[in-house]
Amino acid sequence: MSQIGNEIARQEHSPANLIEQYKPELAVVAASHVRVDTFARLAVGVLRQNEKLAAAAANNPGSLMSALMTAARLGLEPGTEQFYLRPIKRKGQLEVQGIVGYQGIVELIYNAGAAQSVVVEVVRARDEFAWTPGALDDHRPPRWPGAMKQPHHKVDWFGDRGPLVGAYAYAVMQGGAISKVVVLNRDHIARAKAKSDGADSEYSPWRTDEEAMVLKTAARRLGKWVPTSAEKRTGVIERLGVQAAPLGEVDPDEDDEPIDGELVD
Repeated sequence: MSQIGNEIARQEHSPANLIEQYKPELAVVAASHVRVDTFARLAVGVLRQNEKLAAAAANNPGSLMSALMTAARLGLEPGTEQFYLRPIKRKGQLEVQGIVGYQGIVELIYNAGAAQSVVVEVVRARDEFAWTPGALDDHRPPRWPGAMKQPHHKVDWFGDRGPLVGAYAYAVMQGGAISKVVVLNRDHIARAKAKSDGADSEYSPWRTDEEAMVLKTAARRLGKWVPTSAEKRTGVIERLGVQAAPLGEVDPDEDDEPIDGELVD
């Protein structure tokens, strides 16, 4: 085959063309609010901006489409904080891995319609934080009305808040009821990080954006206690590890899902 012929063949089998070819399949599985043309353009744009991701997609197109099918079914935007796309090596071979981010989990909760607001926040050393479920105001700072139903968290947005020491998450349901409150300390966060292969890699999100990963860990555990959109529920259990939780306390030692693969630096 001539050089020109080889180039034409390469372009025809490029990840961008593959996404275009699979748009009908994406449309079949996509959540109702997803505009497949926009979704496809977003995915192509992410590949063009990240050479390593593009190389992983070219090496294993099936892994790319599997990740995009999951994002489309859940109704999340690929290559954003809703749904990360990243290159990994599995058994020495490059491929694409899709990971639901904390904003994606929050989006699934909102789309269910049961929650009117979702709170997911990190706590830093110099923040004022208190959480004693059901405790009554003792007329000393910090103050709150009636029995404590949600964490008290006061932040100096313009001062030095200090290092990250924890996180919490809860939802305010339609009607005003407060969901279970998830609280994580540094030990819980460290265990979640330890279960993520490649967490110490230079390009791991645990190093480049620790706060987002901590927020994801808290949001993911909150997802066990509040409804997610029924339309997007299919596949969420397998992809997020979220299970219907029995009544009782949230287990803070149930860490984030391990990642089976080596992150590409």
